[in-house]
Amino acid sequence: MDIRPPRVSELPLLQDIERAAGQRFHDIGMPEIAEDEPLALDELARYRRDGAAWVAVDAADVPVAYLIADRVDGNFHVEQVSVHPGSARRGVGRALLEHLADHARSRQAPALTLTTFADVPWNAAYYTRCGFRVLAEDMLTPGLREIRAREAAHGLDRWPRVCMRRDL
Repeated sequence: MDIRPPRVSELPLLQDIERAAGQRFHDIGMPEIAEDEPLALDELARYRRDGAAWVAVDAADVPVAYLIADRVDGNFHVEQVSVHPGSARRGVGRALLEHLADHARSRQAPALTLTTFADVPWNAAYYTRCGFRVLAEDMLTPGLREIRAREAAHGLDRWPRVCMRRDL
């Protein structure tokens, strides 16, 4: 699996990947999540410019998954990771997370963090298998608290959410 930064011309594909990956939420009674629009192209372009966006590509060098990350409280925070359903269950998401872990280590970051749905099988349970652990509320850093507040304002707290951390 090749992983590289996305090209500007590929940014609309990242939106398509996220929309396709999100359709699974219809099946578990979370249509609002399935219908939520991906980040705007200018936001994706910012991640690309900042060197904080990566794509996993198929044999034809076409993106099938992507990951974007932010620096939050000294760690690298997974803002979004999405795998097209046609490439799911093949280790693509895990490969992107490992790529981010290598990137973070090279910049002396102590951990990866993320927020996710607690009860969605391909969310918290998956990340646990990838080495993340759920953080208790009193373990949240100021930046993670801010992210959770934005998520709550966006309505994501209709379903249980957790913050997770993977030490590097």
